[in-house]
Amino acid sequence: MQLVLADDFDLIREKYIDVIEHTKDMNLHARWIYGKHPTDAMIRSYIDRQEMYLFMDGENVAGLTGITMYQGEDYHAINWSQSLKDDEVASLHILTVTPEYQGKGIAKKMMAEIIAMVKQNGKKSIRLDALASNTPAQHMYEKLGFIYRGKQNLFAQNTGWTDFLYYELPLSKEISIGG
Repeated sequence: MQLVLADDFDLIREKYIDVIEHTKDMNLHARWIYGKHPTDAMIRSYIDRQEMYLFMDGENVAGLTGITMYQGEDYHAINWSQSLKDDEVASLHILTVTPEYQGKGIAKKMMAEIIAMVKQNGKKSIRLDALASNTPAQHMYEKLGFIYRGKQNLFAQNTGWTDFLYYELPLSKEISIGG
């Protein structure tokens, strides 16, 4: 995983727009609408806090994600498998694979690198949320060992009121994302 620098904002923005415009069934599953989710402000915030990462294939961007080495308050309402402080958890946000790399196992490779990085940072768990409509993401997370922990009905600019499903990967045991 490669940390994104402030100079890379235009590239990151372009990649997310490309994902939204060229991902099959985007409006059905993830329901991202650039400017509502994700937004320029959201991406700049991840970059400014050094929380935006690229997954590269040589010189090409294959995937992108925001990784925070803490969880936000919106995660407190979930019944997690472990009672952890916010700074003992890493959270994944706006994870995506660029259109030309979709369906090629990149998300699995990204997750292996994310897990290694999060463990290296001493975190005890990785947590994330996905729209209830985003069944492809849910299946991928479950296949990678993430455990469904609950849901909340929340408001998002791109969806209105909708259900978000929360997943967790405890890092207390040895984790292997096999091939």
